[in-house]
Amino acid sequence: MAVCGVICEYNPFHLGHGKQLRLIREQLGEDTVIVALMSGNYVQRGEPAIFDKMTRAKAAVLSGTNLVLELPVTCCLRSAEGFASGGVEIFSRLGCVDYLAFGCECGSAETLLAAAQAMNAPEFDLRLRGEIATGCSYAAARQRALASVGADASVVEKPNDILAAEYCRALSRLQSTMQPLAIHRAGDYHAAQADQENPSATSVRALLTNGDNWREFVPREAARAYETAAVHTLASGERAVLARLRGMAQAEWEQTAHGSEGLWSKAQKQAARCRDLETLFTAVKSKRYPRTRLQRLVMCAYLGISREMLQRTPDYVRVLAFDDAGRAALRQMKQTASFALVNAGERPTDTAYYDLERRAALLYDLFLTPDTAQAVCSEEEWRIFQKKT
Repeated sequence: MAVCGVICEYNPFHLGHGKQLRLIREQLGEDTVIVALMSGNYVQRGEPAIFDKMTRAKAAVLSGTNLVLELPVTCCLRSAEGFASGGVEIFSRLGCVDYLAFGCECGSAETLLAAAQAMNAPEFDLRLRGEIATGCSYAAARQRALASVGADASVVEKPNDILAAEYCRALSRLQSTMQPLAIHRAGDYHAAQADQENPSATSVRALLTNGDNWREFVPREAARAYETAAVHTLASGERAVLARLRGMAQAEWEQTAHGSEGLWSKAQKQAARCRDLETLFTAVKSKRYPRTRLQRLVMCAYLGISREMLQRTPDYVRVLAFDDAGRAALRQMKQTASFALVNAGERPTDTAYYDLERRAALLYDLFLTPDTAQAVCSEEEWRIFQKKT
């Protein structure tokens, strides 16, 4: 029986994710235990997840995942390289995961491994820094640097391929014993319109936010978990975010993650004058600083995550949900893992990281959309919510 890891966000879990699980089991066997290392209440784009982590974990298990663990928030809010590296490190330290599965547009593990090997070479770093110094974006610099060392630069053009290459890069750099398992990802990752065969999470989130017909694009079991769940969006909490940004001292801004090269100063100035986050992002973004980096910067500022803290991976991982097969795998992991596996509601010994975890959880509720806030709040809480908004 194989144990296969998937680093994911399931934001939300849709039919494309269900297809990936089926393809994994077709290749590795129907008795394969699939362990998801899932982003918690915040995702890599620097946004709140549309549903809370427990709802998304429940939907994942109901839809075929055996065990869901939480990817720590400091791993979630890193760049693609840091996101991949954090996830691979955690899975490797569990001591019993045989494969790492991931979706990719190219569908070839060999192609991705070749690109990863090139990116891990010292020469690549030198070429990359040189390209960045010309003022181009990181994405463009990475492609040019890859081409300059004789590698296939097209591998890092599409979103899933970029992340897949980073997974392979981390597997090699960490000398992990996990084997990469590339699953072809059809369809457009960022498609605005939902496709029945290969829906994008972006399109399903739009349907959920607008109250449109989203059920046909998610597994029936997941739909039951989502029907009564509260929806969260970045726009719904922007006043809370801006209030936090405007109250930050310069010393806090200087230490905030993703604020290097003076980017924190630009964000600070715009936060003082912009009345919504869309205007702030538009004012600060540039060819060199894409929107996703700005969103991560703002979210780290909101949560109080410094550059030093962002590099920390806690010495524990939270268990979110599991079925019978997942429970058996969890028992094995508790024997082989080099860190603690902490159940929901359990307080870990890493008090500094636990304080961040609690703060992030408390601030997540401020992203509730008004429509769903009324559904989940008591009458008194709803009156308070209306006054605040």
